[in-house]
Amino acid sequence: MSFRGYVRPNGDVGVRNYVGIISTVARANDIARWISDRVPGSATFVHQQGCGNPGSDATLVRRTLSNLGAHPNLGAVLLVSLGCEGPADDIREAIAKTGKPVENVVLQKIGGASKAVEEGGRIARGMLAAISGQQREEIDDSHLIIGVKCGASDTTQGIVANPAIGAMCDMVVKAGGTCVFGETPEMLGTEHILCRRAESEQVCKRICEIVTDVEKRAGILGVDIRGANPSRGNIAAGLSTIEEKSLGAIVKGGTTTIRGVLEHGERATGKGLYLIDSPGQEPKAVTALAATGAQIIMFATGIGAPQGFPFVPVIKITANPRTAEHLSEHIDMLVNVFSDAPMEEHGRRLYAEMLSVASGHTTKAEALGYSGYPDIWVSGTVF
Repeated sequence: MSFRGYVRPNGDVGVRNYVGIISTVARANDIARWISDRVPGSATFVHQQGCGNPGSDATLVRRTLSNLGAHPNLGAVLLVSLGCEGPADDIREAIAKTGKPVENVVLQKIGGASKAVEEGGRIARGMLAAISGQQREEIDDSHLIIGVKCGASDTTQGIVANPAIGAMCDMVVKAGGTCVFGETPEMLGTEHILCRRAESEQVCKRICEIVTDVEKRAGILGVDIRGANPSRGNIAAGLSTIEEKSLGAIVKGGTTTIRGVLEHGERATGKGLYLIDSPGQEPKAVTALAATGAQIIMFATGIGAPQGFPFVPVIKITANPRTAEHLSEHIDMLVNVFSDAPMEEHGRRLYAEMLSVASGHTTKAEALGYSGYPDIWVSGTVF
């Protein structure tokens, strides 16, 4: 099968063609937004990090911003910085290696917000003009990288919606593509199941390490995460324990071999199925998936989760017909829990929808513009 995408100078393939306006530090967020407001055809990534992140978190933030800027759905990138958070040269250089145009506007250097917005707008408009002539080309589906997420879960999700996405993931991997799924807090109690599918003992060990680590991090705060999760909304929707929730959550990754475990902000560089160490919270989880290079995110929801992402289309899937009707402005597809269709048929429907979106079809979240407040998942204290 194939889709129509944008081939980048380094051979990556995008399904959208935005000018990315990326804030390198939280205190430059407003300027990035103001610039983007002046440039239709741009997409803004803002976040709450970039200043006061010590040690490994500082590395994580730089890695995440670099890989977001390198994302194939961006044809060009404007970085927006404050200045005192440190130079953004390493982020700019990492993005430049892809061959796409990248520039940086620094508020403290240029002389204030007004000048930064004026200059940033001028640069971004020039970038937009430069990439606007690029045409979609017919691309083999082996070039797809698909991120997988679930949230606002109910009982129908683990029964049909997540397994349907899992069936679709198996098809992506079989076609030579890549799928990435994560949400480490929702793997609790299922480590042994995931380890059966690990490519190596090293991959199994890493799966167990990230689950243990998230429990320890909760413990430092005096929280028993196995008792604190699922949420009140999950419980009201019929889920009883974290183990039950986890069993329903991990099936969205399908049945193929897990080739590796990615860190937050790390790019997927191989083919096949990968885990990523990421949170369940949507604004941070979708950022982690986007940074892997995923051109599209498939998102299963039971009671309704509207979150999108600035430059990655997010396809919302539910198995709950009540949710599909009640939240119709957010739900892209219903894989009805009452349907007697085989799971493979649900997977094929999702695959067809994913290819349509890859070729330019607009998702509900994109149409609404529901994508404005992503973030980066850091592990320590911000000073």
